[in-house]
Amino acid sequence: MPSKTPVTEKVLPPLDYLLAFEAAAKVQSFARASKVLNISETAISRKVRLLEQHYDVPLFVRGHRSVSLTQQGAILLATVEQSLDLMREISRSMLAEHKPNSVKVAATNSVASLWLMPRLRKFNQSNGRIRISLVSSDSDSECLSDTMDLTILRGDGVWPGYKARLLFGETVFPVCSPEYLGRNPAASDPAALPHLDLIEVTSNNTEWMTWRTWLSSNGVASAPAERAVAFNTYPLSIQAAVDGLGVALGWAHLVDPLLDSGALVRPAGNACVRTQSGYYLLKSQQRTTFPEKRIVEDWLLGLSSSRKRYA
Repeated sequence: MPSKTPVTEKVLPPLDYLLAFEAAAKVQSFARASKVLNISETAISRKVRLLEQHYDVPLFVRGHRSVSLTQQGAILLATVEQSLDLMREISRSMLAEHKPNSVKVAATNSVASLWLMPRLRKFNQSNGRIRISLVSSDSDSECLSDTMDLTILRGDGVWPGYKARLLFGETVFPVCSPEYLGRNPAASDPAALPHLDLIEVTSNNTEWMTWRTWLSSNGVASAPAERAVAFNTYPLSIQAAVDGLGVALGWAHLVDPLLDSGALVRPAGNACVRTQSGYYLLKSQQRTTFPEKRIVEDWLLGLSSSRKRYA
């Protein structure tokens, strides 16, 4: 025995018929309704005709350049308009309710510019509904503001009130452009570096490594020569190295993309200094989590797990 067709399939017309009818009734013209719905006038006329066939009643009186509602059309419009307005309001509420949260991520200038920025485009392509709001600052207090969802800082892994996960350790080595190394082959010898164009970073963070501490850790007693040039942020010092102005200290992982592209090289080979510090992903134990925040956190930890390992 064949199944019965649901009553709603017999009673309810397609939604696009009702939308075309509502638009034409409001502006009293199929031509103007076509502009409202951004479909052709022919399509409006066809949908209205099919709706009239569905109810088997005329809904419009057609004029030369305009249309007017019949009595049955006016009765139908009152109900259709009310129902569609209700559906529109519910749709707006649902979209607003499920609007994704912005995830506020704070990081040092170096991490934000050199580690996060080159990777954000790929993340955005895969997570179009998530917006990362990136704050770049070398002030720990600003990065640890109560307004931040996630923070990346350099340290020993201990921040009271925060859960810390290591993203990468701190390995430091000289970097310069291939052209600079070609002009200054002596850069391959750490002992000769004090006599070359060393690029320094001036900072209030006294625990950050300088050329003096790096050279001393590699058994080079000589102080950097007068040819050294200084910048106030680490990203500027790295750009100066890329531009061939001298030799900068390269932090592993931060300069990896530039090494991979060939914009920078390691003139002294494997000579490096590994410290006990690292860069950590911090999450306040007081702030609540939400789906978008978990996605960004998992993405950052995924970048960490796939990172290059340095001896």
